[in-house]
Amino acid sequence: MNAYDFDETIFYPDCSVLFARWCAKRHPKLYFTYLPKVVKSLLQYKKGKLPRYKFERTFFSFLKQVDDFDEQIEKFWDKNECRISRWYLEQKRPDDLIISASPACIIAPIARRLGVNYVATDYDREYGVFVDNLMYAKEKAKYIIDRDFPVIENFYSDSLADTPLALLAEHAHLVKDKAQTVVDWPKLDVETLKVVRDKINTGWNIHLK
Repeated sequence: MNAYDFDETIFYPDCSVLFARWCAKRHPKLYFTYLPKVVKSLLQYKKGKLPRYKFERTFFSFLKQVDDFDEQIEKFWDKNECRISRWYLEQKRPDDLIISASPACIIAPIARRLGVNYVATDYDREYGVFVDNLMYAKEKAKYIIDRDFPVIENFYSDSLADTPLALLAEHAHLVKDKAQTVVDWPKLDVETLKVVRDKINTGWNIHLK
């Protein structure tokens, strides 16, 4: 089994951000009922005054306000499925696993189109809350371990925040250059691993310069 992060790994850019913009263009009320709250939340998050999961809960709140979600998500993927990286399509296998922090309601339609399995953040659109933990960083590794998944032969991600899952795989690969270039996962010494751990705890993605 090969496992893949989704956003900025096999799809560029972030599908949740792109879909939020998509919905705002079709539901202008979001500019007044949603955008101010997100901007305020983002500023608090960047200052370290708001944990990641609370920022994410505010960010994904637009999903609760889109009455025609089922129609819009299919139209969104009709237009944006072409953003899936060519290198991935050329090596795609039926037992592939997409594992993403984006909401399952956004990831599920594209995983179905690709014909692969997926794990994503379970977000309840009706109540605007996470049903389970945000599928981010070490939560991905915990999910795989707790459910006794098959051995991961290859893992791909754009962010060093996914190091916990990369360490579970037989081989890990870092994706760069807007999801176009695949290289070997960097060898991490003790000091670098400490930095990765600290960055994971702050909730930020980590990219190599």
